[in-house]
Amino acid sequence: MRIVIEDGVAPEANAMLQALYSRSASSVVDHLARVQERGFRKFMESYYVGYGHESIGDCGFTTIFIEDVSILTCKAVQDTPLYFGQETSTRYLDFSAQGYSDPVGSSESEAVIRGWLDLYAQVNAETLVELTATQPCPDGVKEGVWAKTLEARAFDIARGFLPAGIHSQLSWTTNLRQAADHLRDLAVHPLAEARDTAAKILAELKERYPGSFSHKDYPAQSAYRAMAAGEGAYYRGQEDHPAFAYVCTADRAGIDMLDRRIFTDRPKYEPLPRRAGSYASFECQFLLDFGSFRDIQRHRNGFCEMPLLSWAHGFHPWYLESLPAETRASVEPRMAEQRAAAEKLATTDEERQNYLPLGLLVPCRVVYDLRQMAYVAELRSGKTVHATLRTVAHRLHDAVKTEFPFVALHCDLEDSELDARRGTQDIKPVANS
Repeated sequence: MRIVIEDGVAPEANAMLQALYSRSASSVVDHLARVQERGFRKFMESYYVGYGHESIGDCGFTTIFIEDVSILTCKAVQDTPLYFGQETSTRYLDFSAQGYSDPVGSSESEAVIRGWLDLYAQVNAETLVELTATQPCPDGVKEGVWAKTLEARAFDIARGFLPAGIHSQLSWTTNLRQAADHLRDLAVHPLAEARDTAAKILAELKERYPGSFSHKDYPAQSAYRAMAAGEGAYYRGQEDHPAFAYVCTADRAGIDMLDRRIFTDRPKYEPLPRRAGSYASFECQFLLDFGSFRDIQRHRNGFCEMPLLSWAHGFHPWYLESLPAETRASVEPRMAEQRAAAEKLATTDEERQNYLPLGLLVPCRVVYDLRQMAYVAELRSGKTVHATLRTVAHRLHDAVKTEFPFVALHCDLEDSELDARRGTQDIKPVANS
């Protein structure tokens, strides 16, 4: 037996190294020497692009860092089940000084963005003052940790007033094939910023990996993608979209054939085996604020539609109910003014999203198998999870237990409360030694 770990070569070289296994029984050590001697650009142009051996492109990975784009464009980049990466968190960082996208580009549209940012800053400051006055540090918790806990709680509430056009940043780790495929979809996205971002990423990738991004563009395929994007880029739901509803499709005879201990004896943090998930599927529809939808979207093993942000289903009451009384009295009339001003802007429904707050309820539709239902319900039910998302996680728990009461679920079903762990969930840059 020989084990070789090689992570010091470029993505295209790594793809070629793996592809050579399919036509040669030689060791990767010999293949590496060939790659270093002959190069890999022509190989990728011929076998990956020219011959359509797409699995070769699956073997080369790269990481793309995208900065100063709207949260909406972040969501568009992440709208693929094969996304891997991270995004700046609205729950831990102050977004008041971030830039923003203003596709309308008028004084009226800028005023709408600035209006939401003013509300965000007011809510954040006044909520933190009240939390500090009314929530004393518990025994056994360090003052610094508790101060961060209260700051995080204030961000949880204030983020509902952030406009979706606020700038964020994200990373995207992807293989060469999936980068090319997803960028083709983004090239016809309804948002101009998403299209521009895709074009800039593609230009950088062509310069860095010309052999892997030399695909021809066929007009008929581009037209089809544009049609599909126009029809399905955003899920609009129903006018009376349910607060929560689900349909379960199950092969109950198949489940009964499995060892029941797979379901009853599963310890905490251990997922169900994949075969158990294949016997049942849940289609769930619910309302959730767009801020918390961003965490649901992170679960890539299921199908999750991208909802259209609008006022159709109102503003999530949790954000208003969490405000100090005087702050709420001041904020609500200004929100009505903001809504009216955004509706007057001459733009599309898709671009108008830039001028709407993250606290708006959006129609959600997800399809999870039994394994994923259990995973999401457990992971998103913890007290450090945003309160509005915990409510949905509890509904997922109830759906699983209704259909399959024998499945062990390790969910936290207690009411949401301040949790000092929020004050410790920080990532600090490593200091220079």
